[in-house]
Amino acid sequence: MADLDPPGTDHEREPGPVVGTQLGRPTDPGTAADAGAAPASAASRRESRDARRLTHGLFRRRRPIREPGAPSRAGRNLPAAIGVGAGLLLPVLVGLLFFPIIFVGIVTLFAAVGVWEISRALELRRIRVPLVPAMAGTLLLPFSAYFGGAEGLAAAVVVAVLAVFLWRAVDPAPDAAKSLMAGTFTVLWVPFMLSFAMLLMRAEGGRLVIVTLLLLVVANDTFGYLIGAFFGKHAMAPKISPKKSWEGFGGSIGGAFVVGGLCAVLLLGQPLWLGLVLAVAIVASATAGDLAESMIKRELGVKDMGNLLPGHGGVMDRLDSIVLACPVAYLLSATLVPGLL
Repeated sequence: MADLDPPGTDHEREPGPVVGTQLGRPTDPGTAADAGAAPASAASRRESRDARRLTHGLFRRRRPIREPGAPSRAGRNLPAAIGVGAGLLLPVLVGLLFFPIIFVGIVTLFAAVGVWEISRALELRRIRVPLVPAMAGTLLLPFSAYFGGAEGLAAAVVVAVLAVFLWRAVDPAPDAAKSLMAGTFTVLWVPFMLSFAMLLMRAEGGRLVIVTLLLLVVANDTFGYLIGAFFGKHAMAPKISPKKSWEGFGGSIGGAFVVGGLCAVLLLGQPLWLGLVLAVAIVASATAGDLAESMIKRELGVKDMGNLLPGHGGVMDRLDSIVLACPVAYLLSATLVPGLL
């Protein structure tokens, strides 16, 4: 997340001099306002000078050094976040490039955990997701997209939504309308959006498009965090995500330009402009997904959707940038890359 305050700044008032002041300026102990006061000793004058050195100029006190393992300014434990991120990305890339069915299984597992986290968060507001049909639909959609293509995905979506409605009709509960909407929304938000990556898997060269998508999402998060933490001043959506700044968004665009251009030329064998278009589209959709999840979490009154991933929060806190980027990558590939789909 883009931090609005540059490192090294401190909003708390610096401690003032320990000696007396006159009109807001430090006074020499030897020139006290009280004429009858005894003159200060040499030792007290040295202590006064040392105190001024500690509070002014090059000798002023700095913020305490953050202990290892403590959260960073953006609220993350960076070593844990980097380790978990690398640990997740490696098996995903290995499955994607060498074992497609394992990749589909990994995506399905992530989607199922994300749906479970959403259902638990919604229960805080007494909104109950029909978890059995929602989970069944989550397991069905990615495999239907991979084996049946767009037609298989469309059929699976219809079956999943119907299952949510039938489940609630057979087992009516209070606030049935909220439950139906929550179940339908959850199925469409997570497994349906992620299933567009399975459609890309079916295309020749589609796996490299997914690799490009993942690298662009990583570039969006990494460069946005770094630039926002050091230079972020202007909040993008202060009521939703106070630490996300326009400067961080610009850093995401810049980093994604580099990554997208290299991927377009070296991986996809496409012109440079396609990589730049993908970069802008993926950063915009990833940011929109991040803000959408932040809005939902703020509405529910939770900081993270879960705590399964140290330094990240829950699985859904990592999928939020990817779920909307998958259909965008699919649509751009279908329209801008002739013969891919």
